[in-house]
Amino acid sequence: MPSYRAVLQITGLRPGTAPERVMDAAREALGSMRHVEAHQIDVVRGVPQITLRFLVEAENDADERAAARAAALAMQDAVEDVAATGRLQVLVRRRGSWVPV
Repeated sequence: MPSYRAVLQITGLRPGTAPERVMDAAREALGSMRHVEAHQIDVVRGVPQITLRFLVEAENDADERAAARAAALAMQDAVEDVAATGRLQVLVRRRGSWVPV
C-alpha cells in the first residue's frame, strides 16, 4: 500500500481548546478513513505543523492520489473545529523521497 503524508500548519487554537486536541482531532478524522502509521508535531520557521503518515489502498495513481487528498481534507476540516489552520500539503513516498501529490 502506498504511504502518504498530510502536513498541516496550525496557526492558532480555538478558545478553550487544549493543545493536545489538535492531534487528537487529526488522528480521529484520518483514522476513521485510513490506517495512520505515524504522527508528529514540528515547528518550522516558528509555525507549528502536524504531520500524519497514512496508507491508501493500491489502485491506479490518480485514484490513490484523489483518495489521499480527500482524506487529508477531511482531517483538515476536523482540525479546524479546534484550531485555525494554514497550508495543507499532501505528499506521497516515491523511490525514497516524499513528493507533493
